[in-house]
Amino acid sequence: MTAAFDLDSWSVGHLARVEAALSQWVVADAPADLGLAMRYAVLDGGKRLRPLLVLAACEAVQGDPHAALRAACAVELVHAYSLVHDDMPCMDNDILRRGKPTVHIKFGQAQALLAGDALQALAFELLAPDDGDADSFAPVMQATLCRLLARAAGYAGMAGGQAIDLASVGQTLTEDRLRQMHALKTGALLRASVQMGAACGLSGHLTDQASASLSDFGAAIGLAFQVVDDILDVTADSATLGKTAGKDAEQDKPTYVSVLGMAQSKAYAQELHGLALAALQSSGLSNTLALQALADKVVGRDN
Repeated sequence: MTAAFDLDSWSVGHLARVEAALSQWVVADAPADLGLAMRYAVLDGGKRLRPLLVLAACEAVQGDPHAALRAACAVELVHAYSLVHDDMPCMDNDILRRGKPTVHIKFGQAQALLAGDALQALAFELLAPDDGDADSFAPVMQATLCRLLARAAGYAGMAGGQAIDLASVGQTLTEDRLRQMHALKTGALLRASVQMGAACGLSGHLTDQASASLSDFGAAIGLAFQVVDDILDVTADSATLGKTAGKDAEQDKPTYVSVLGMAQSKAYAQELHGLALAALQSSGLSNTLALQALADKVVGRDN
């Protein structure tokens, strides 16, 4: 574990900036109460792991903090939209998220669908600020951030993984197929969070080795997050998780626990943690303590 770094103290200021920015950009006065549903989906809940990964990676490469804040919020908006849609009856049909009723339970299915659509669109709007905005940044950086987020959210990422997940209910998957599903469904956006933070660095300041190592770190942490999630779905209760516990087993979905067993799943999470830390060490970057601490938190979390 990373004992020399106080993650809680580091997180306080960063989370305050993210919450303030999200509250500013996700407006309440969108038509027909759409803004209320959007804000309900995003604000006052969630671990904010993805924004913290963006900000930590940006710090590691001494990048542009204004670009990183927009990227952090954009990633969180895409994550929030995916949860809104995943919880709907046509997907996972869940009624509890972040300790409160899911968006479609609170606002109805049509409004939930629109809220998710609007959150996704807003994410890309944030990554392309007007030239006159005080926190605008280079167009090439805007394009890179949009590309990374779009790829992670689309068919080659989160949406593709969800498609595999829905098609796999009641089936027995091999470990390789399960790894592919979760690398796309959950891992892609976490990996993109690290890549987007790194992309906020100034051109020429990031070596190819450092870029590849940060990408490898994000991939390992993304998969570790899902392995731990599968473990907690079995071992934790709904109050602790803030969502319905045991839902995977109830819906007969393949998970790491069902495929590997509990002991091997826990061992695999630790293996991925080791791979993540090794990737950071090989990056050649000196300011990676926040990323290390976030890796520790991913594997050691209990909710």
